[in-house]
Order: sequence, then C-alpha cells, then structure tokens
Amino acid sequence: MEDQDFALFIARIKEKTAIDLSQYKEAQMKRRLTTLRMKHGFTTFKAYWEALQSTPKLLDEFLDRMTINVSEFWRNPTRWGALENRFMPEILKENRSPKIWSAACSTGEEPYTLAMILDKLGSLERSSLLATDLDAGVIAKAMKGEYAERSLKDVPKDYLQSYFSQRNDAFVVADKLKRAVRFKQHNLLHDRFEGPFDLIVCRNVMIYFTDEAKQFLYHNFSKALRPGGLLFVGSTEQIFTPSQYNLETVETFFLQTYPITAEQGIFISRFSNTKRQTPKMEDHNGQTQSGSRLSLRFYHLTGMCANIGPRQPAGERDHGKPGSCRE
Repeated sequence: MEDQDFALFIARIKEKTAIDLSQYKEAQMKRRLTTLRMKHGFTTFKAYWEALQSTPKLLDEFLDRMTINVSEFWRNPTRWGALENRFMPEILKENRSPKIWSAACSTGEEPYTLAMILDKLGSLERSSLLATDLDAGVIAKAMKGEYAERSLKDVPKDYLQSYFSQRNDAFVVADKLKRAVRFKQHNLLHDRFEGPFDLIVCRNVMIYFTDEAKQFLYHNFSKALRPGGLLFVGSTEQIFTPSQYNLETVETFFLQTYPITAEQGIFISRFSNTKRQTPKMEDHNGQTQSGSRLSLRFYHLTGMCANIGPRQPAGERDHGKPGSCRE
C-alpha cells in the first residue's frame, strides 16, 4: 500500500507540474519527500497531495526541496582552467559568436563563470549564453546575482576584482555579466532543447537520475550540439562508452561530437588532432551504417531543435511563464 501511495503521488505530480520524478533515483527521492511530508504531519502521500493542491506555499516548498541546488564559481578549478585556456579559444577560432548553454544552472554561478571567461577572451558581447534550471526560485536568485563569500573561494583574484562588488555581506556580479546571460526555466526530461550549441555545460546533475534518464539526456545533449561541439560534464559523471552517443572524450570531463567529413568518411577532432576511421553504428531499424551517414541524420545544421519528451504547443517559456517549445 505504501508503494502504491507513493507511485500515485508521483503520477499526480507529473500531471500537475510536468515533472517526472520517476526519472530520479527512487530511494533518494522517496527519502527526501517522506521527510518533507512527515515534517508537516501528513501520514500518507495522498494526504500530502491534497494539501499541495490547496496550499500554494506548501507546493512552492515541495518544488524547492525536490530540486538539488549546489553550485560554486569555478567548481573544480583545473577543469575550468582547461576550458578557459584550451577549449574556449578553439571554439572561438571556429565561431566568433558561439552559442553556449549552461543546463541545470542552479543559482547562476556556472553561467556567470562562463560569462567571465568569454569577457576575458573579448567575446562576451558576441556570444549567446543560455542558462536554464527546473527551479523557478533558483533562477530568480541567479538573476539577482548576489552571492555569499563562500561561493567565491575558487574565483581567481583578478576575476574577483573585475567582476564583483561587495554589498554588505554579499558579493554582487557585474551588470555586464547579468546582461549577457539569458535565464529560463526548463525541464531537461520534458522540454525541448534549443540548438545547435558550440558548448553545453551540464555538471554534477546526472547522479540524481536513473540510468535510463541519463541515456536519454546524453543522446539529446549530443543532438543539441553542432558537429564538433563540446559537452562539459562534472566530476561525479562518467560516460563509459561515449561513442553510443556520437561523442568522444577529448580530455577528462570534456566530450566532443564527431565532426562530419562525409567526403572522406572520417572524423577529425579539432581538439585532439586525431584522425580515425568512421565507426559503424546501427540506425533505428537495426541496420549498420557508417557514422558519418548517421550523423547527417542526427544533426540539422540550421534551425535544429532536439525533442526531449512529448511535443509541446508552440511558444517559448521564459521565467515564470507556461509552455515550452524550443525552435
């Protein structure tokens, strides 16, 4: 009965919010929600659900507790150094106006780190920088751009001096960085993706999802990248066979989509400077085809929109607005 009570609660939450909690690791999610339910004195998820429907404040608390929001500027500084000194200059050589997405951006430390790097490289004003998260509350905090000192412990000293001002006990991000980042509410497991991107950053998020959800997302991240685009993941994530997602590892936590060279039938990586034969893959019908032929079917070089979940009505969802179509 307890399992049925929880399963029905999950189904009702999906109907109401389009958030599919079944794609998160069940033990973690059930423990988190049981603690929250019992805190308010509800003995069943059915009773808790009825209260959520009639009490907006309770629903807001539920949505806040359901999402995981842990972020810092320059988290894992060595990896951000690799992005700044190796990968971003290469991206800018090929595209002076890159399109970048910080997925599951939490309270904004990650996209603002990207904005600082782009500004130092002289490309911030020419770049498109999208930052999304499921939680509308953290997006509001990100747009405000105020942070405690502990969030800045890994920020290089020259960046700290150039891009932050102190206001009482908080450090405030420079207005030029705020103007450069476009924040939106977005559900990775349900909403459609924009694209194609030169760089997608999604770090330390996948550990909360089921294996099925991870595979779904890696496939769609790959489709949302330009041929030769880069995926930057976190230290908690390992992709054991990236080729199944049309990706190759070019450095720890950095993966690249295969650039298409159909005439030669090979892939050339601009980051690793390697040349190798096109791998054989199976298409949706189980027929073996060359990787370049499959890639041409995966990638639409203009106007691409990767579908992630049910098709939505036309219209784009900005912060606080319903609907979600990424065209």
